[in-house]
Amino acid sequence: MSDLLKITLPDGSLREVAPGTTPADIAAAIGPGLAKAAIGARVNGELFDITRPFEGDAQLALVTARDEADALELVRHDYAHVLAEAVQALFPGTQITFGPATDDGFYYDFAPVRPFTEEDLPAIEAQMRKIIAADKPLRREAWSRADLIARWTEQGETFKAQWAAELPEGEELTVYWSGNDWLDMCRGPHLASTGKLDPNAFKLTRVSGAYWRGDQKNAMLSRIYGTGWLNKKQLDAHLHRLEEAAKRDHRKLGAEMDLFHLQAEAHGSVFWHPKGYRIWRELEAYMRRAIDGAGYREVKTPQVMDARQWEQSGHWGKYRENMFVIPDEVPNTDDEGPVISGEADWMALKPMNCPAHVLIFRQGLKSYRELPLRLYENGCCHRNEPHGALHGLMRVRQFTQDDAHIFCREDQIVDEVRAFCELADRIYKDFGFTYSIKLALRPEKRFGSEEMWDKAEAELRDAVATAGLATPEYGWEELPGEGAFYAPKLEWHLTDAIGRTWQVGTIQSDRVLPDRLDAGYIAEDGERHRPVMLHRAIFGSYERFIGILIEHFAGKLPTWLAPTQAVVATIVSDADGYAVEATEALRAAGIRVESDTRNEKINYKVREHSLQKVPYLLVVGKREAEEGTVAIRRLGEQAQQVLPLAEAIALIKQDALAPDLRG
Repeated sequence: MSDLLKITLPDGSLREVAPGTTPADIAAAIGPGLAKAAIGARVNGELFDITRPFEGDAQLALVTARDEADALELVRHDYAHVLAEAVQALFPGTQITFGPATDDGFYYDFAPVRPFTEEDLPAIEAQMRKIIAADKPLRREAWSRADLIARWTEQGETFKAQWAAELPEGEELTVYWSGNDWLDMCRGPHLASTGKLDPNAFKLTRVSGAYWRGDQKNAMLSRIYGTGWLNKKQLDAHLHRLEEAAKRDHRKLGAEMDLFHLQAEAHGSVFWHPKGYRIWRELEAYMRRAIDGAGYREVKTPQVMDARQWEQSGHWGKYRENMFVIPDEVPNTDDEGPVISGEADWMALKPMNCPAHVLIFRQGLKSYRELPLRLYENGCCHRNEPHGALHGLMRVRQFTQDDAHIFCREDQIVDEVRAFCELADRIYKDFGFTYSIKLALRPEKRFGSEEMWDKAEAELRDAVATAGLATPEYGWEELPGEGAFYAPKLEWHLTDAIGRTWQVGTIQSDRVLPDRLDAGYIAEDGERHRPVMLHRAIFGSYERFIGILIEHFAGKLPTWLAPTQAVVATIVSDADGYAVEATEALRAAGIRVESDTRNEKINYKVREHSLQKVPYLLVVGKREAEEGTVAIRRLGEQAQQVLPLAEAIALIKQDALAPDLRG
């Protein structure tokens, strides 16, 4: 029986099975409960159809709904195929192109007879449920390139035919049948049948345009998005999160609270209004206190640098498409002729601060005794992001990083990274965030030797372990291939109030850039050595961090960050004079305060200042004026508290202290 296949299960047990056996057969042999629960398989670590026969000896792990990441990948892939089948059933002549799973669902791109609209979605959803109810088997087949191209051409599927023709020679081409009447070209894997999907666990969400293969020179397609889950409970929770996220959208709140705006005259750059810039200033002051206390020295570097500097650093070759380049010449002032000759040397707006910090380090001879040298900059950077990728404060073209570079000796790396981990921990907790830490490992295309990468990755691991953060509590995980081209990096992923995660802080251990830009110091042995350069940020960028804060707090920022911390509002005009006195006393105590003596009803004033997310409303009428008191309403609370003005000032002043200044 030497032709039997050896299948090893996660518990180490071995099963010998005949060729043609599938993971589903093994699940059934183990027991009926597992046979019912198993929806897919990991075969030698790769996600497989549960009905796909083994191709040799293998390690097998059966996938059930408890394996949520794998299960969601399977069902979302299936929902995309069911969507495509439903659309072609309802709209004959529509061509299918490409439809992957996404982080929270799926989409499919179509070449329709007419562009789809939101009004088409209910009918498509209904047709999808019919296909799910039909419990159509999903069957994998391998086809020859010629047969597949012929099939697509015959069916009028020009996009699929083009795609099949351009796939690499020697690559196995597979299709999946839905029943016996519809197929799509796909690598898989899929569930055993459409009936394995929950018909109440998906929703089509929107329609947009999309270019074939993402190239604006190609045909415009219609993209239908959906969200898909394992059950209705998960779907409802997701839809609730979306509803909550819409309420917290920083662009909406930013307009309502008069914090900032964006407009086409400066694509991807923020116009900060006085209230919004007050938040910025408070964050900047907070960060300066933190970095001053941690031994950093603040610097300021040029916005524009010669392209040769970027060539030497390696960014010109790796990053040029995201850089704004500038000819180094005076533009032609005549009406005739080109504005720029095209013969000038090139300069570039800096997309990051690191090369400039190396140039500061290189000024003067450095001794090993001067290390570590920690250079910090609130550095304004520019990146040429596509217009379609811009998104409020979250993705911009001009941004300011809380950026620093630590130049240190080899023996100082672990201590410096550990100290940074502890600093980041304190800062994120000051803002009320929980977080997880990930280690992004070497990418496929990179500078430096394997030995260098081995050492840099090990140092970051050791530093996180020394800081006590390489634990499940902190979501410790390693991400193969996710590092920068010059260094591995630790990433901090913050979790906000509604469970979303944001990658914000980072520290990278870099031996490449100091070498490329010839940074050196005189070591104890009298010889010149290269420093290691640690690139680090905590906010990431002020713009994005403010956007995250607005959404995390739903605009109700902590009192120390609120642009206006208190408003003194009158009930009657007899209290106007007292309101002015109270406002002046609050302002003298360092509280950001405004007075509202308009001839409006107090309920109107309360509602208006609540929409502005003012933490404290101090209501005053004739009695308060006579007694020297105020009626305090805290944002989000119905009850009010009457206090002497001095006590109210002391209360608000304490609440308005930044967390690092409290006793």
